Amino acid sequence: MIVVTGATGNIGRPLTQALVEAGQQVTAVSRHTAAVPNGGRHVVADLARPASLKSALTGAKALFLLLSGDLHATGASPADIIGEAAASGVRRVVLLSTLGVVTRPFGTTRIAMRALEDMLRESGLEWAILRPGGFASNALWWAESVRARRVVAAPFGDVGVPIIDPADIAAVAAACLLEDRHTGGVYELTGPEVITPRQQTEAIAAALGSPVRFHELTRDEAKSAMTQNMPAELADDTLDILGSPSPAELRVSPDVQRVLGRAPRPFADWAARNVAAFR
Repeated sequence: MIVVTGATGNIGRPLTQALVEAGQQVTAVSRHTAAVPNGGRHVVADLARPASLKSALTGAKALFLLLSGDLHATGASPADIIGEAAASGVRRVVLLSTLGVVTRPFGTTRIAMRALEDMLRESGLEWAILRPGGFASNALWWAESVRARRVVAAPFGDVGVPIIDPADIAAVAAACLLEDRHTGGVYELTGPEVITPRQQTEAIAAALGSPVRFHELTRDEAKSAMTQNMPAELADDTLDILGSPSPAELRVSPDVQRVLGRAPRPFADWAARNVAAFR
């Protein structure tokens, strides 16, 4: 059995589906009750309370660990999740980390994530670490304004990074969970090309078959909108990357190709598959 945390998200859903289609028994974990593909079971658990995972981990051979905001929750101890997994007999953990532990290693959240990576390496378990950059699915932030006004409002319209389709992250995660050859692998995951917000807008318009206007926000305007859903420190951090990506953040990684034997999907593919969100 394989346990997938964050199972209702943009990575967890396609990962759960891929594992079920591969004939695996899957336990999908999330905070709230959710539907899972036929052949999977669902367990409600809160990763901020590692002990709540015990029933999900019993009998499992592998764990996909996606922490998201749980890493930063008050009193959270993500290292205890790895301890619970080991105590339950889990042999392999695939950790979703972030490219930022390499490109901008001194932020508070990335220091914590790097410490978790190190703890996993020293755990005695089989492991693989995935370090994606920006996600194509972040474009869903624009869905409401596209539906209502056919406009994308974002800062730094002509500054791009090689964002990745979450389905490609899921495919790499499935390979790491199922194939021994990826044990000890650290994979930096990007899309196939640098793409700007203005170019993303054009791809969304093409998927819709109707014009979408791009409106460039100032940094302050963007921060004001972002802090409605995230701490100001994280908003500033994100804007630093979007506005002035480092050479390492602009690099197109070969790792998706190395793992999957194919190139990562371009943003236009993601937009076409998710066009209903923008209609």
